[in-house]
Amino acid sequence: MKTKLTLLSSALIVSLASTTAYAKEALQFKDVFSFKSAKNTELSDDGKILSLSATPYRGNATGQVYSLSSNSLISEVERGTKPHINKAANWVAFTQVPTLLEKETTEKKDTLKNNLVLVNTQSGEQQSFVDVKDYKLSDDGIWLAYRLNKKADEDSDTETEDKGDTKNNSKNDNAITPDKKDKAYSLIIVNLVDKRSHTIENVFSYGISASNDQLLVSQTYTDGNNNQIVLVSLNDFKNSVLIDEPGVVASKIVWHPTNESVVFTLGNYVNDDMRRRNYSLQLWENEQLSTIESPNKDWVIGKTASLEWSEDGERLYFENHPKLAAKVKAKKYTDEASLYDFDTIREHKGLDVWHNNDAQIKPREEQQWNEVNKNRHYSAVYHVNSKKVAQLSTPNMPEVALNPERNVSLLGSSNIPYLEKIMYGGFFADYFAVNINTGKQTPIINDYPFRPSLAPNGEFAAYFSDSQIQLKDLKNNKVTPLTKAIKATFADDKHDYPSTQPGYGFAGWITDSSQVLAYSKYDIWAFDVKTQQAKRLTNGKQSNTQYRVIKLDKAQVGFKKDDTLLVSAINLQTKQSEVAKLSLTTSTVTKVLSGNKRFDVVKKAKTADKYVFNSQTYSQFPDYYQTDFSFSSPKQVTTLNPQINNFAWGEKPELISYKGFDGEDLQGVLIKPAGYKKGDKVPVVVYFYRYMSQRMYDFPKMELNHRPNFPMFTSNGYAVFLPDIRFEIGHPGKSSTQTMINATQKLIDLGIADKNKIGLQGHSWAGYQSAFMITQTDMFKAVVSGAPVSNMTSAYSGIRLKSGLARQFQYEMGQSRIGKNLFEAPELYIENSPVFFADKVNTPILIMSGDKDDAVPWHESVQYYLALRRAGKDATFLQYAGEPHHLKKFPNQVDFSIRMMQYFDHYLKGKPAAKWMTEGETFIKE
Repeated sequence: MKTKLTLLSSALIVSLASTTAYAKEALQFKDVFSFKSAKNTELSDDGKILSLSATPYRGNATGQVYSLSSNSLISEVERGTKPHINKAANWVAFTQVPTLLEKETTEKKDTLKNNLVLVNTQSGEQQSFVDVKDYKLSDDGIWLAYRLNKKADEDSDTETEDKGDTKNNSKNDNAITPDKKDKAYSLIIVNLVDKRSHTIENVFSYGISASNDQLLVSQTYTDGNNNQIVLVSLNDFKNSVLIDEPGVVASKIVWHPTNESVVFTLGNYVNDDMRRRNYSLQLWENEQLSTIESPNKDWVIGKTASLEWSEDGERLYFENHPKLAAKVKAKKYTDEASLYDFDTIREHKGLDVWHNNDAQIKPREEQQWNEVNKNRHYSAVYHVNSKKVAQLSTPNMPEVALNPERNVSLLGSSNIPYLEKIMYGGFFADYFAVNINTGKQTPIINDYPFRPSLAPNGEFAAYFSDSQIQLKDLKNNKVTPLTKAIKATFADDKHDYPSTQPGYGFAGWITDSSQVLAYSKYDIWAFDVKTQQAKRLTNGKQSNTQYRVIKLDKAQVGFKKDDTLLVSAINLQTKQSEVAKLSLTTSTVTKVLSGNKRFDVVKKAKTADKYVFNSQTYSQFPDYYQTDFSFSSPKQVTTLNPQINNFAWGEKPELISYKGFDGEDLQGVLIKPAGYKKGDKVPVVVYFYRYMSQRMYDFPKMELNHRPNFPMFTSNGYAVFLPDIRFEIGHPGKSSTQTMINATQKLIDLGIADKNKIGLQGHSWAGYQSAFMITQTDMFKAVVSGAPVSNMTSAYSGIRLKSGLARQFQYEMGQSRIGKNLFEAPELYIENSPVFFADKVNTPILIMSGDKDDAVPWHESVQYYLALRRAGKDATFLQYAGEPHHLKKFPNQVDFSIRMMQYFDHYLKGKPAAKWMTEGETFIKE
């Protein structure tokens, strides 16, 4: 009897398990809202605390704090965002934002205010502070300083020990008013141990010292007459006034990382022209105030100039610029005569003059002015020990790749000679090695489209040119090809653009600059700069595996000769990713994470042997795991989306092989619908762009936007196919069409796709391809095309509004792959333009575009729609008001996602057409 009961129980368990599996739900649009992603993840320096904001696609975020010592969640903060862990890791601070309901229903958004929530990492207890504008935590976690986001009249009960706020109560004719956006607030200082607090009124900027016992404050008042810079002792809250003069202000305050010195940019509101106000760089050190001067006496510091110390505090990087010419006063109407004066009248014109001698067209010039040049600054460095300043970037060489931890040289660049060429030829620049001590600029290479790699000592540079990795000795300008005799692929063999073929890039340098580590298609190579001898550090070619160094510290200058590096290993055939360790001394590769998943190492603790990584598949969310460098016993830390198990998600992705237009072997990822049975022929939605098979093990983005939500389709009876596409220069339309036909036919041949139920969706470049493909084939039964170019002859001389660039480079050298200008080959522009073949289309098409598209002129969609309409074709156009290239507004994202599903449901599944598909929607403006 006992045995029988056991058997019955087992059968019951199996039955229940089967029922549970069978009962899994099909994913609905509302279900997407609750899927969370980890935002602003931080790992403490000591590796003991992990914090993040678990943010749903639609809803209120939750701040989370994990103890990695106990591998447990120790606290959650409602609506907690932007976590910050102080240096001692005894506090995690969260900005607590208003509820989503408050955000959506409040008309005056400026009335919404944030709170601050501190989580004690030992106890998990929380402390809340309301209406916080901004805050700073001391490194030791004893002190909190925050500005109260209230006007003076909002909180009359605030107790203050600084009676100076009475100075702010009246205005006078001698007022020196602050800039419009510069607001001062009450600063609350709290001792988090003994709960003492202190308030300082009218604080514009502030900073806590690294020694945690001083605070520098810039106080500003509405009339400006009592502005001052004050040093506050946190032990007794006593003030020492460093500067007390009308209109004075410190726009930036940055303390030295280890000692009691502090720098700040000092200006004065007495000059109300913000761009021409002269700021100075002040250093408070050893109880004395001094000015750090720019090397050129005609150069000044600006309000927006950045300040940054090197980690060891030996160098201060700051920004400056040449003094601007006096502002020309505009003529105004002042009397009767001025109303009829031509010069005064013309002063009010609205005009941009486009001239052939301009280096840039006006939209680009305007964009660059507003985004870059209006407040253009140049980099300089102050050396603490020598007290000398070196100018690093200049008007002739305006860009420096700043890494504060490099102590000899930096990579500088200038695209100024090529501003006109960029309009049609892509991006080019001259590159330099910039000596940090002297500012000397040593040329590396001119008119170059890629970024060189500069040795830490500044004596060598490596770059890819003439299909080889080149080494340049900057001491004698000798250039040596390093890869000429090596039988390996160093030129990117996937490059199918009509532009210079790039290499695979560089991993970095040995710290003493003796070797440069470079990539071939598969492997990591070390090249000795003196002997030019090559050493292959990995052996990926034989197994079709591509090795790349995992870089977790962006400021890392180089590798030690005896380092063991973390590397990624991706099999280019199976797409399986692994994490391995590479010994630079023995060239031994040891796998530490492997399996049919994708692995990404995302964090390393600064001062501890602690790593955080995630693993993912199509059905496994990339939660965080912790481990040490052995990777022997990883532990899962987070479980952000357990609800995945409730849904019929889709089958395990498969790789499908097929031929490209030219017979090349290509692959695509096929995800069959949940519950797929062998032999079923199912509707398929094809989503594509260029290379997609590398997504084999990617967890899909759980959001609604311009692309299909894959699980939404695979959970509801569709297969999703992500094929790789290749192009022929000059014939991108026909070559991509043939490749797509080959890829899709393979699904039909395999008996998976119902040939009468295949849909196509693409956006931007894929939007163009999908719009073109249906002029050549009737294979697809419905197409959704987002932001397509339809007429290359008109788009060629259009403008990318976001960058202000002419679109010509995109066709001659870039993504559109024509390879010639419009005048050399007008027939190619016509051949590749779907608008000219609209009469050949037999496929229903849904076109979508935002009418503020900043990449593709949205009238390209209008052109295609009108041509299709004129030809009597089944075309519908969705114009989203105020939207850029990708939909940004949540209601529009949801709306388009629903309409896309309705469109495919009708044409691929035979469901009744939605009303908007049969009748449209009448324009009504209330």
